[in-house]
Order: sequence, then structure tokens, then C-alpha cells
Amino acid sequence: MARTQTHELSTLYTAYRGIMKDTYIHKGKRKKLLETLQQKGISDLKVLQAMNVVPRHWFMDSSFLDHAYTDKAFPIAADQTISQPYTVAHQTALLACFSGAKVLEIGTGSGYQSAVLVALGVELYTIERQNELFKKTSLFLPKMGFRPKKMIFGDGYKGFPEKAPYDGIIVTAGAPFVPKALLEQLAVGARLVIPIGEGTQIMTVFKRVSASKFEKMEYGECRFVPLLAQKN
Repeated sequence: MARTQTHELSTLYTAYRGIMKDTYIHKGKRKKLLETLQQKGISDLKVLQAMNVVPRHWFMDSSFLDHAYTDKAFPIAADQTISQPYTVAHQTALLACFSGAKVLEIGTGSGYQSAVLVALGVELYTIERQNELFKKTSLFLPKMGFRPKKMIFGDGYKGFPEKAPYDGIIVTAGAPFVPKALLEQLAVGARLVIPIGEGTQIMTVFKRVSASKFEKMEYGECRFVPLLAQKN
């Protein structure tokens, strides 16, 4: 990394340290958020526990900090968003992964979903194509105490075959079609959770039941930023 980039990131981290606190007020707001998620149908206790230990306000732009524990998506850098907490919980529950599972995340984004997966106890490999976001999350996630096994700057459509097969793959952007490479990198019995479609997507799960056979399940409409090919 160039010296000027390192200096910029260090300066940015110093600025962020002032808001990287987790007070009783924050914890109380998280508890209320979890109650909202349960009312919306999230029942997986391990997922709820993981979300309870991740301070969402650490991943928010300063102008949205007061709204960090509302169940809404908000803008972040590079024209991307931090996902709605319900969406994070829903996708994580659909992944149906266990502690120690090897998971591939496509779209690190703000790092919030990554942190929830790490808190769940998985061995996480996460890919981000936006260089601005990749540089930030590469610095901040380990500083926050949420350490993926590997963070990759690259094209999510290609996955990360070096560490395949995975016990689960989660895609946090809307894809117009299912990338074949991601299906190929699933272990038998594992799930790919991916929003499919343009504009409005359908939350879709593909479960690999054999070397050549997949089961497809759909879980209603959703809306994500698009999954783009090639590095930025």
C-alpha cells in the first residue's frame, strides 16, 4: 500500500476512534432492535446473539449515527449501503451455518455483515470490488475485533476458488443471474444465499445436494445494490 494511502487510513481511523464506543445506551438500543427482528420473524437465537454483540453504529457514517439501530438501510461510501438489520439477520439465518464453518461473503461493503458472521464463529473469506471500501474495512474490521480469515479485493462473480469448497456462500448485492463459479465452490450440503434479479430481486437459496444437483428455494422480494463484475 502506498505511503500516502497508509497515512490517509491512519488519519481516518484516528477520527473514528472517537465514536468506537459501545455504551449502555447503544446496548439498550440493540436490545430493542433485536425485539423488532423477532417480531418480524427472526427466530434463530445464534443469529440474534451474534447481532447483539456487533455495534452497528461503528459501521455508520457520522451523519446517520442517531439512526444506527433503526431497521433501515443507509448510504455508505462508493454509492453502496449498509444493509437493513432484518436483511442481515434473514440472510445469515438462511445460510444455516455452524460455528467453525468456512464461509465466503461476496460484497464486504461496510463490514457489518462480515462482523455478524465472524461473531457467529465462522471462518470468513470476504470479497470487495470497491477499492475505497476494501481499504477501509481492511483497516477497521481487525481494529474492531472482528477478524475475517482473509479479505480479498476482487471480482465477486469469480468467488475465491483457492479455498473452495465452502460450507456457505452469502451474496450481499443483487445479481441478474446466479454466477456459476459460486455454485461450483459450494460443498455438498452447503447453501448459496443470493438476491437474484434487476431492480427488485428475489432472495434465493441454492442448496447443493450432490456434485451435480441443487435445490432452489425462494424467500420473497428484496432490494440490493447491484453486484458488479471486475475490480474497481
